[in-house]
Amino acid sequence: MTDELTPETPDDDEQPIKQRKNGLYPGVSDELAASMQSGWADTELRDLEPVEQAPNAARRRAALSARFPGERLVIPAGNLKTRSNDTEYDFRASTEYVYLTGDQTEDSVLVLEPRIGEDGHDATIHRLPRSNRENGEFWLDGMGELWVGRRHSLDEAEALLGVPCKDVRELAAALTEATGPVRVVRGHDAGIEAALRDKVTAERDEDLRVHLSEARVVKDDFEVGELQKAVDSTVRGFEDVVKVLDKAEATSERYIEGTFFLRARVEGNDVGYGSICAAGPHATTLHWVRNNGPVRSGDLLLLDAGVETHSLYTADVTRTLPVNGRYTELQRKIYDAVYEAQEAGIAAVKPGANFRDFHDASQRVLAEKLVEWGLVEGPAEKVLELGLQRRWTLHGTGHMLGLDVHDCAAARTEAYVNGTLEPGMVLTVEPGLYFQADDVTVPEEYRGIGVRIEDDILVTADGNRNLSSALPRRSGDVEAWMAELRG
Repeated sequence: MTDELTPETPDDDEQPIKQRKNGLYPGVSDELAASMQSGWADTELRDLEPVEQAPNAARRRAALSARFPGERLVIPAGNLKTRSNDTEYDFRASTEYVYLTGDQTEDSVLVLEPRIGEDGHDATIHRLPRSNRENGEFWLDGMGELWVGRRHSLDEAEALLGVPCKDVRELAAALTEATGPVRVVRGHDAGIEAALRDKVTAERDEDLRVHLSEARVVKDDFEVGELQKAVDSTVRGFEDVVKVLDKAEATSERYIEGTFFLRARVEGNDVGYGSICAAGPHATTLHWVRNNGPVRSGDLLLLDAGVETHSLYTADVTRTLPVNGRYTELQRKIYDAVYEAQEAGIAAVKPGANFRDFHDASQRVLAEKLVEWGLVEGPAEKVLELGLQRRWTLHGTGHMLGLDVHDCAAARTEAYVNGTLEPGMVLTVEPGLYFQADDVTVPEEYRGIGVRIEDDILVTADGNRNLSSALPRRSGDVEAWMAELRG
């Protein structure tokens, strides 16, 4: 990795090159400074078309304006975070900012300013302009465009996003002097929050965050399309993995992780979350993301992964696959039970149903199976009442999906888990059974087996649509699919 362009400093026993005239470029010759100031072509992009999300973002801002009349609303994208020393993590803009702008640029801030004497707000995006070629920022600043790449000018950004754009470096001072009620989405930009310290309250800011979370519960057509793109790429990523399972056996779960990641980076922005590539007993660990274990023939591979699109919508799909292409008798019995539970859950997803209905339907099937296998004393109603099945089912059966893999997480209970399903909602249905390797309450042959099946389900006007139906789910279909892919 190249070090930053540090001005040369002469050794103590050397004569300084020459005295600098203006002090703007310490340690840099005037000749080099003059050279770097000139000789650059005009690269301004003109006749740009708005991004696809721009009209949807405008409607969302209008709805937000109506919800908080007369209040200044501040929604930051966030800042880069240090990974180690002078390197940063890849930037991921805040969900709230992306939802309202379609933009993903670090250090940017959306401000909705209430109009004086009339209803509504005026929106402005505050962001960094192009690097200044005159004062050395372009090439001497570690965040200058020579180092991190070209960024859009304010005029370009305005054309792309359909929102007036200003220099974000002037925003903190302006907010410090602002009057009237203000709300800010917290947790993304400490500098902006500091400028508003005496003007906001935690309770009022939380109301804004909750509202924006609940606004995302029902997806528009653009969002549904992006989620389908994410799922389609994810399907291809699963196919990629099946084709290289022999190489994973020769190495580790990391080969599976890397294979899926390649698809995510080629067709999308990234993975939507840390891929779970859990082979053998690791499948019983719900969030196994170390992915450093062996992959063995005869074991199961629980692959929970999702591609994130360039617009940051993510899929979330799980399949539990036999590494050698064939389930054992016991693996098939457990897998088929989870499949039956998922079928019951998916059937319960429809408009007007309670959000909890699909969870309850799946849990009932699994409780009945555990009683049938003699692992817990029935009847199933008693097991469900006492929650005894949860020793092996562990988690809820699904969640909202969208810009976040666990989308709408700040929504109120009555608007989410105690709410009612509506067309346009997208959620996962993902029951599982997990028998820990050290669980002496089950027969030894069960221990170390974990199975989860997860699909992304769109609530439609007359029921639901499985966005991830291109991936086989029945045990026999999974085996046939794997055999075809592996030749």
